[in-house]
Amino acid sequence: MAYGVRAGLLSADVLQREKQELRKHERSTKHLEEESRNAQTVYRDKSGRKRNLAQEQLEQRLKAEAESKREEQYAKWGKGLAQERQQQQNVEDAVKEMQKPLARYIDDQDLDRMLREQEREGDPMAALIKKRKAKENKEKEKPRYKGPAPPLNRFNIWPGYRWDGVDRSNGFEQQRFARIANKKAVQELAYKWSVEDM
Repeated sequence: MAYGVRAGLLSADVLQREKQELRKHERSTKHLEEESRNAQTVYRDKSGRKRNLAQEQLEQRLKAEAESKREEQYAKWGKGLAQERQQQQNVEDAVKEMQKPLARYIDDQDLDRMLREQEREGDPMAALIKKRKAKENKEKEKPRYKGPAPPLNRFNIWPGYRWDGVDRSNGFEQQRFARIANKKAVQELAYKWSVEDM
């Protein structure tokens, strides 16, 4: 039977012996039952090795933090760093303006600076100021090419600071573009010839 006892008609001695054996077997496995009751679950992967769930959770948390940091960085870049700086500057300017009194007097330095920086139509000194600013900015400019017209290149780059204008190619690009233009011209001519009688 399921309990390990024999089935059918049995004598009292046989039944007594079987009960004793059952009790003995239960006592011998009782300590295993107690151990298994307080035992923790062992999780294993497909290959049969034990898994450390606490370590896996820590790794997942770290990975999620890194992912969120990266997403935040991409979101910041997506908005545009220069635009964000400009927005921050606008907020700072607005806060600065809000702290000033509503009435501005003649000795207000910010108002004076703002009015001086404005360009007015018909100002005779505006041209001189522009020349001075251009002269200051000109020192920072890179040297430009001054010479005969350079050969065309696929990027339309003029010679100057990075390129001296000398064509060092073997002529492959010019030949390729000539072939493409010739092919297009022949196709157009063939089309016109085919529809000429219509």
